[in-house]
Amino acid sequence: MPLNIVLVADTHVPKRARDLPAQVWSAVESADVVFHAGDWVSAPHLEEFQRRSRLLVGVYGNNDGPELRRKLPETAEITLEGVRFAMVHETGQAKGREARCEALYPEADVLVFGHSHIPWDTTTPRGLRLLNPGSPTDRRRQPACTFMTATVDAGTLGDVRLHEVIRD
Repeated sequence: MPLNIVLVADTHVPKRARDLPAQVWSAVESADVVFHAGDWVSAPHLEEFQRRSRLLVGVYGNNDGPELRRKLPETAEITLEGVRFAMVHETGQAKGREARCEALYPEADVLVFGHSHIPWDTTTPRGLRLLNPGSPTDRRRQPACTFMTATVDAGTLGDVRLHEVIRD
């Protein structure tokens, strides 16, 4: 049975938005696993994710203060259906990212990250899949706010989709 996953990062609630759009909360609530790659900004926002998620995997980001850093790790690892995931908020500049991440996460099949608010989906020469879902609340220089969904089944990550956020 495939697992449905949601990937988000850089939600910045309540600084960039008062709350997440209904579309994003709906995806979170229907997912089997939710990944949040940091920059939550507030502990109540983390608690809301915990309440609405079946399984939440999270890390802290550079905009997360001491309370969130006490509750969340800097990096996280989890294996789902035979796929080894790692997650961190920052991976550094785009140039050289693939080689850097291969060296830092040699055991991972998928690395989820955030920070830039720029969606990213590439595969390294070794086969490490790098995924940044962008931000559902702060598009920066992007045409739209975004998040990702995917499935995991029998050792395979599939159906990776970038979703544009429709404002409520």
